[in-house]
Amino acid sequence: MTRRSRRLFRLTLSVAVGVAVMLLVGLTARIDLGIAAGWATFVAVYCTWTWARLWPLDAVRTAEHSREEDPGRGLADVILIVASIASVAGMGFVLVAGDRPVSTAALGVACVVASWVLVHTIYGIRYADLYFSSPEPPIDFGDEPPRYSDFAYLTFCLGMTFQISDTNLRTNRLRVTVLGHTLLSYFLGAVVLAATVNLVSGLAAS
Repeated sequence: MTRRSRRLFRLTLSVAVGVAVMLLVGLTARIDLGIAAGWATFVAVYCTWTWARLWPLDAVRTAEHSREEDPGRGLADVILIVASIASVAGMGFVLVAGDRPVSTAALGVACVVASWVLVHTIYGIRYADLYFSSPEPPIDFGDEPPRYSDFAYLTFCLGMTFQISDTNLRTNRLRVTVLGHTLLSYFLGAVVLAATVNLVSGLAAS
């Protein structure tokens, strides 16, 4: 099995597990809860599996794997759009939970957080592909060649602080990609914060 086939298998199996959870919860509870639970499960399986595989790779193997791991611009954009919609839907669960069980609001928060993690995972993989496909290194990682853990550092720093820490960007293409990433991160961060505040308020009032 090629690396690209393994990536497709990982994505397909994650989707299958998510769909199974969606059907199980949807048939035993409500369909909207099933969709939220299925989405959160898919993201949890996919992101955990992805980082468990990529994190241990050294710099040489990271360079070899980067292009195969990138899902492609079209698919990545679709995933990012779905993640954004899912985060808003999750926020809706929190806001309309009302007198429903706290677990409903907690599921909404899980849906939002899952979307947040997925977005930064996709961008981390995209940064690795852009780095190794460029004629000159477009990101300054210092003297050591980067591995996936360095790209995880970059993407989650951007996701949490909306700024570059100590990795300078050297090309316009990277700056444009980072701009889109930080704008989406700001949106998702605001949704995560609002959902958490509403959940805590609901717990305090109950």
